[in-house]
Amino acid sequence: MPRTAVFDQHAARYDAWFERHPAVYASELAAVRALWPPVQEALEVGVGTGRFAVPLGIRHGVEPSPSMRRLAAARGVQVMDGVAEALPFPDRRFEAVLMVTTLCFVDDPLQAIREAYRVLRPGGFLVIGFMDRDSPPGRHYLERHRERPFYREARFLSASEVAALMQAAGLGELGWRQTLFSDPDTMTRPDPVREGHGTGAFVVVRGQRLSDPAFLPGVSLNASPEGWQSGLMHRS
Repeated sequence: MPRTAVFDQHAARYDAWFERHPAVYASELAAVRALWPPVQEALEVGVGTGRFAVPLGIRHGVEPSPSMRRLAAARGVQVMDGVAEALPFPDRRFEAVLMVTTLCFVDDPLQAIREAYRVLRPGGFLVIGFMDRDSPPGRHYLERHRERPFYREARFLSASEVAALMQAAGLGELGWRQTLFSDPDTMTRPDPVREGHGTGAFVVVRGQRLSDPAFLPGVSLNASPEGWQSGLMHRS
């Protein structure tokens, strides 16, 4: 079941965060923009209130929280009710799919990425932004805010785990950007965007839909959340 209760109850508070932390928001948006391809038909999964879709020109969104959907729709996003693991779109519908801090809230991250792959056209791109659990600033930030309402039920991933899931679903040609090298709680100006991962709290990865899925040894596309956790998370 999608974990939407906290977002339904605190949608306005969630949306106001971007106004209260403009330097963090600008840093994250710049990192996503650095890997976002020049496309016309795109979808954001877990579109939230539209804070990333709108500046990137993404017209379509999927969001399970009614309160968040209303705010995204007010910003002009064509948003549908749905979850990442079962997208309400036909195969090969989009040129690009975006997920920003979405994987940590889904029940089955591998299935969510498989669904993104399914709705991508051949050669299309999946772009994922997330808080890197294994980077020093990411680990420090998440430990400090673990008890905040939006984080209590989240399961944060590392860059290596996200890469393994994307490759297992058939996405290749992975490219990386990172930002938030400073303390997000005290930032007064945007941080730079750099290549790679491992030193920034916020990481963006882009993968391309390949003709033939590439499967990683020991990773099943039919794995349950418990299966991918035991198979991937324990490697780190």
